[in-house]
Amino acid sequence: RKYGVNMDEAQQPDIRAYKTFNEFFTRPLKAGARPLADADWICPVDGAISQFGRVEKDQVFQAKGHRFSTTALVGGDAALAAPFEDGYFANLYLSPKDYHRIHMPITGTLRRMIHVPGELFSVNPTTARGVPGLFARNERVVCLFDTAKGPFVLVLVGATIVGSMATVWHGLVNPPRTGELREWHYSGDQAVTLEKGAEMGRFLLGSTVVMLMTRDAALDFNPDWAPARSIRLGERMA
Repeated sequence: RKYGVNMDEAQQPDIRAYKTFNEFFTRPLKAGARPLADADWICPVDGAISQFGRVEKDQVFQAKGHRFSTTALVGGDAALAAPFEDGYFANLYLSPKDYHRIHMPITGTLRRMIHVPGELFSVNPTTARGVPGLFARNERVVCLFDTAKGPFVLVLVGATIVGSMATVWHGLVNPPRTGELREWHYSGDQAVTLEKGAEMGRFLLGSTVVMLMTRDAALDFNPDWAPARSIRLGERMA
């Protein structure tokens, strides 16, 4: 009630049926609640647009006066970041009232996952305007996929109170918190292919998703998109 959550969309609309806050915040939606647009890229979450546009060389726009590098975002791996130079990005904010599962914006095959230790600053719009390099400083899970539009990175950024992030192929990625960067590679029998619209992960409470796409992906962003605009899972992104 505090966050103004629309329970009519949930598979289980009775709030008393949820045993924990975590269970409530990661509640599944009813089938058909988020139809998928006929588009190359769909929006992967319910939330609000923080920023989106072109990567300028290797710099991603966070807020007025603040940028961060793609290399810092992915945990310091310059070779991993290189294909996204002069590419495209989208920073999408999930508030506590939003549906907390993240879905695939495009069909992709998982190649790598990296857990990058870091801070747990709030990621709300006010903090994004005030903390330099916020999304490249917070704890995060970096997922690299191969797609028909080239390589694509989806980053789950942790935040205040967001004590855990999980993916459908791994389960809970954190905890444990070792303070060290951890990495997993997926190839051969371990390769995971997820269809556009399929769930890929989830947050506790709210946080931010950062997406990187290559220049060759030639994205034509939805003309209705603008910073601070509300977005819904399944709508056209590009």
